[in-house]
Amino acid sequence: MRIGIDIDGVLTDLERFMIDYNTKYCFDNNIPVGINLGEYDDKMFNCDDENVVNFWRQYIIDYFQNYPSRYFAAEIIRKLKEEGHEIYIVTSRNGYGVPPEYLDEVQNLTKTWLEKQGVVYDKIIFTEGSKLPYCIGNYIELMIEDSPNNIKEISNNIPVFCFTSFWNQNVEGKNITRVNSWYEIYDKIKKIG
Repeated sequence: MRIGIDIDGVLTDLERFMIDYNTKYCFDNNIPVGINLGEYDDKMFNCDDENVVNFWRQYIIDYFQNYPSRYFAAEIIRKLKEEGHEIYIVTSRNGYGVPPEYLDEVQNLTKTWLEKQGVVYDKIIFTEGSKLPYCIGNYIELMIEDSPNNIKEISNNIPVFCFTSFWNQNVEGKNITRVNSWYEIYDKIKKIG
């Protein structure tokens, strides 16, 4: 099977990063700390666009280089590869949330991070906008994703494992299977055959 895997929110715990680092940023910059757990990514906080950009300028390199992968992600991906599955990393790090001055560095930082974390893969795809055309164009048979919009759109065409987060609690539908850990992902893929 050809499996597509998102990075931020699937390989990493983006939700935890956003809560910890954004509340620190708000506190350090005298911005009232307020968290709306139902919103996706930057929209979780009551920051204006300028502060969102400043937040990412301050923390994005550290996040891309040092934030750890989820427990057992690399181990499970390695097992899947050994069993003959093809692993496609499908990430929107080419644009979304990335300050323009870092776009040239993003791909190298991401590849270095994947290697450092021990994540093996057949191909990495840096997307802009919708991930659906990239999934279809690369014949992805299963996508593992956390973004509500991507889950809804991709699931209209291929099955999606929705990695549970605060921001996708209400996402459900045909071709959507909720998962909570990498060993649960492995178990469900094994059952698919």
